[in-house]
Amino acid sequence: MPSDKMLVRIRSRDGLERVTVDPNATVGKLQHAIEENLQVPISNQLLSTNQGLLLSKSADLASEFTDMKVPSASLTSLGIAHGSVVFLSYNGERVIAGPPVTPAGAFGKKMTMDDLIARQTRIERQEKPHCCSLSFDRDAANAFQHYVHESLAFSVKRGGFMYGTVGEEGEVKVEFIYEPPQHGSEESLLLLRDPEEEKNVEAIATGLGMRRVGFIFTQTVSQNKRDYTLSSVEIKQAAELHAESGFEGWATAIVKLEVNEEGGADVHFEAFQLSDQCVKLYKEGWFVDNVPNLDPKLSRMNKDVVILGKDTRDVDNDFFLVLVKILDHQGLLTTTFPIENRQSPRSLQQLKAHLDRSKNVSYVKRISDFHLLLLLSNHFDLNTDVPQLAEVVRLQSPVPDGYQLIIESLASNF
Repeated sequence: MPSDKMLVRIRSRDGLERVTVDPNATVGKLQHAIEENLQVPISNQLLSTNQGLLLSKSADLASEFTDMKVPSASLTSLGIAHGSVVFLSYNGERVIAGPPVTPAGAFGKKMTMDDLIARQTRIERQEKPHCCSLSFDRDAANAFQHYVHESLAFSVKRGGFMYGTVGEEGEVKVEFIYEPPQHGSEESLLLLRDPEEEKNVEAIATGLGMRRVGFIFTQTVSQNKRDYTLSSVEIKQAAELHAESGFEGWATAIVKLEVNEEGGADVHFEAFQLSDQCVKLYKEGWFVDNVPNLDPKLSRMNKDVVILGKDTRDVDNDFFLVLVKILDHQGLLTTTFPIENRQSPRSLQQLKAHLDRSKNVSYVKRISDFHLLLLLSNHFDLNTDVPQLAEVVRLQSPVPDGYQLIIESLASNF
């Protein structure tokens, strides 16, 4: 690249493209370069350094993303340098030149049936999620984010399965988060799943009238410096769990730190669904693992696919994401009992301390905590007692004397 030119990467719904401008160029000069090279008229361009531009569902993007609104502003004053990414939103369609065509048949390479099928596979955005909204119980969400913020400092990844209810219109309410055994690093999250413990979780969920509805995980501080919404590793893990669930409304939520206007950091929740096409491609084995030097915002396919007229094997992960609206609510359950599979092991001594602290409320309120029920499930019959005790919590009915006696007996050992 000549030293008198500056390369700017333009990321739009079409993927990642490049233009070159003078090092002292303004926003207006960049707009002219985009019009000339990418065939998007200046009047139809909305530019921002904020990747939220491509994910926002706002009807008035122009008033929400104003950082590149002034054409005379220099790119350097906006922190844009050689290799920087600028996000482009535009309405309508444009024609994108495809790659050179290699003749097939008698005078060229013979195409196999797999080649023909792959060429018919077009990666397209899914406009609407099956999960129309994802509402978090405030206590459950706070307990999760507080731990990763205060104890882990967002230095390693952490995840959990979300459980709750599904409404008739596809609205999902998350009532508790189960954190399985796991090992997190800066870039990846290894789930060390315990099938026996998960049976207990499912028995409790059944009694509560709930089901597994999605997966939540954190992105680390080091990831926040990267140019992606979800990395290829995160996309594949999310697709694996979505495919395993067999649930159309399955949601994927992320928790991360974002810099606020005062220069501090705020905890931020986002929710997505993977597109139906993404999950289908994962089930069919299209995703390639462990590709050296591949930009983490791309996923490598094992065959060519078509994106807006271009043949490629590298798909921008944003094509696979469908934004889901986030809400919050105050649910039935509390989240005050120590949570499973964290740094400190749980014990019946903690059960005693919890019961002692909550003597001023009814007994059913005292045990209306999923994480407490999970500890108790190790001491009750999984097929009968655990669902029945959870149903008592769901109905907020008096706890049968027999169950109270067992719980008090377990607690009194300390």
